Amino acid sequence: MARWHSCNVLHVGADQRRVWQFESRNGQFTLGREQTTANGEALPFAQVTKTWRSLWQPKLNIAWLPPENVFLRVIQVPKSSLDETCAMVELQLEKLSPIPVTQVVWSLHVWPQAEGSPGQGEATTGELQTVIVMLAEREAVEQFLGQLEGQGYLADRLEIPVLDQLQASVVNDDGAWIYPAISGEKDSAVVAWWADGALRNLNLITVPETGDPAASLAAQLSQLTMAGELEGWLKGTPAWHLVAEAKVAIEWEAMLRPALEAPIEVIAPLSAAQLAGLTAKRAAGSAVKANLLPKEFSTRYTQQFHDRLWMRGLGAVLSVYVVIVVIYLLALGVFSWRTEAVVTKTKDLGPAYTNAMQLEARLEVLKDRQALKFAALDSWKAVAETLPGELQLEGFTFSDGRKLQLNGSAPAGSEKAVLDFSDELRKVRGADGQLLFGKTEIPNWATGPGGGLSWRFIWELKRAEAP
Repeated sequence: MARWHSCNVLHVGADQRRVWQFESRNGQFTLGREQTTANGEALPFAQVTKTWRSLWQPKLNIAWLPPENVFLRVIQVPKSSLDETCAMVELQLEKLSPIPVTQVVWSLHVWPQAEGSPGQGEATTGELQTVIVMLAEREAVEQFLGQLEGQGYLADRLEIPVLDQLQASVVNDDGAWIYPAISGEKDSAVVAWWADGALRNLNLITVPETGDPAASLAAQLSQLTMAGELEGWLKGTPAWHLVAEAKVAIEWEAMLRPALEAPIEVIAPLSAAQLAGLTAKRAAGSAVKANLLPKEFSTRYTQQFHDRLWMRGLGAVLSVYVVIVVIYLLALGVFSWRTEAVVTKTKDLGPAYTNAMQLEARLEVLKDRQALKFAALDSWKAVAETLPGELQLEGFTFSDGRKLQLNGSAPAGSEKAVLDFSDELRKVRGADGQLLFGKTEIPNWATGPGGGLSWRFIWELKRAEAP
């Protein structure tokens, strides 16, 4: 039981379905949720469907097989392991099964052997054990499973609630215990026969749709009593017990009293939820072999579960991939829109930018012209203020916006005056406090006819070096 995290028990009735969900807590199953749905409605998907969480929180799905589809037999076999017990039962199937063995699905339930538990008699205290054999027609089981599959319920086990009601019954004396409507069907009942403190036989009796129900039940019970007497385990008149709810008990008691002509003890049964809890507890601790669910269905359900997980995993990966691609495309669209907006804006600003560049170039030309004008005026002023009286200026040439060429004449012996004039010009500063001239050529002069001097030198404006 410890390996199961939760357990669902499904009962399919004539017009509705009931699902009980039990949760495993401290080694016990406790009822967590009960839901009733009409046959046309869908079962709660999250409750009955196995998902990724079922890998680490295993879920057990159980379905109650209708009792009219199950044949019950009680046999005593030597005590042994489950595998050996199954082998011994299989050898007796031809005798136990009312239909051909090839068309039957069977399972077994070993009656509890605890000391002091009900049903411990001479037949079960020695080397024998009581085994309840359950047989069902394969076609009926497959049809039932097909209905469950159509409703989205994949069962792990098929069980019958009468086993749990039998184990929960307190048997203090020998006799017959009648369990009508054990899973909601009011026209049938399971009869359990006890003798010498041991469970001897299990039979199904039905109420006919037409005719006298009391007479029909009397005939069926008479045949069962006779069979028990012939087999030797029924001795004397049995005591009769009716395990049913108040409303059902009234109906069956009215039919049984004329048929039996004997007192009937009425006992309250377990509720459907309590039976479901006992079924969950018993099935969770049972071996896989003790199961009415055909092996091929169990294998197919397991494969479908794994395939569904793979498909959901691939679907999740594909969904994430699609989301990433959509986000990428959206982001690409946004950035493309922004880029186009910038390109459009750039195109719109192109003419204005070109005009601005042209205006800036014109402004620079005007500024340069203005600077050259002031540079020429400063140079003229510097020459006028520093030119010695004995020197005569004959040429003042301002070229390339940066060169100043001076030439003139002087009396013979005026070489020193020419040099002094060059030195004075080199020291002249402009309005900004910076030297007006930078590089200069060495002054040169020549003696002309009559002994006079002709001088010439070239200055480079320092401010013209600035960008």
